[in-house]
Amino acid sequence: MVSYVIRRLLQSALILLGVSLVTFILLYLIPADPARQIAGRSATAQTVENIREQLGLNLPFYEQYVRYLLNLLQGDLGRSYLQKTEVSELIAARLPATLLLMAGAIFCELLIGLTMGLVAALKRNTPTDTTLMVLSFTGVSSPQFVIGILLLYVFAVQLGWFPIGGYGTFMHLVLPSLTLGLLGAGWYARMMRSAMLDVLRQDFIRTARAKGLKRVQVLFGHAVPNALLPIIAMIGIDIGLFMSGIVVVESVFGWPGIGQLAWQAIQRVDIPIIMGVTLVSACAIVLGNFLADMVAPLIDPRIKLR
Repeated sequence: MVSYVIRRLLQSALILLGVSLVTFILLYLIPADPARQIAGRSATAQTVENIREQLGLNLPFYEQYVRYLLNLLQGDLGRSYLQKTEVSELIAARLPATLLLMAGAIFCELLIGLTMGLVAALKRNTPTDTTLMVLSFTGVSSPQFVIGILLLYVFAVQLGWFPIGGYGTFMHLVLPSLTLGLLGAGWYARMMRSAMLDVLRQDFIRTARAKGLKRVQVLFGHAVPNALLPIIAMIGIDIGLFMSGIVVVESVFGWPGIGQLAWQAIQRVDIPIIMGVTLVSACAIVLGNFLADMVAPLIDPRIKLR
């Protein structure tokens, strides 16, 4: 176990290093000039050059990257070009809102998706199965902003059950979580159905039935735990995706998360914030996958960590 954890930590460090390098290269190659963005359109060429020198943007690429890595090793994500605030402080201020929305979205998509997938597997090749799979495909294919606006119009504007937007209470959380949950539930429903059908054909399921176990015991004691293994891996990936990929939902509902922070930074070419959010999201994906690998043996003892 210890050797496995050490190996995974080393792998994670290399992955994060690769993410930082690729992101830094892409930001270095973009045609936009951060110094010009900061100085404004009316600034003189000398002013722009002075700002570029102060920020170190006139240095060669490798010097800029090495400087960034050295600061990163000290826990310094840099300072926002435009907001004049430490990136770590900006992310820390937005992180609780994103984590709350992420937890709500994962809960919704698991509750809806796993239920749909389980029912579809048990009702295989029936109208119920077909209807659920069509709904799951529709959910996966629907744009985020369409689902969000429809939910807002029906449940906030017409029925008045929930606030139109904002952040701070449980009622503010429901609609954005449901929006993300409906989109993710389709993937979980399809995967759960496929995994359940595969498990139900296994010999140990037939043995459990032959021993006279009740159907509920067979399903939830043997079939469902084995079908959940690929689901756990998907949850690990979702953690990272929700950390940075919910910009549209955050914008529709006025949710102050780091996705919205990243979008604002991209519009303004605020490189330190873009790098900071990217690395935090990458850390979330790595951590999510690591936790998924650690939980898998608890569900299926046949899995060994090596």
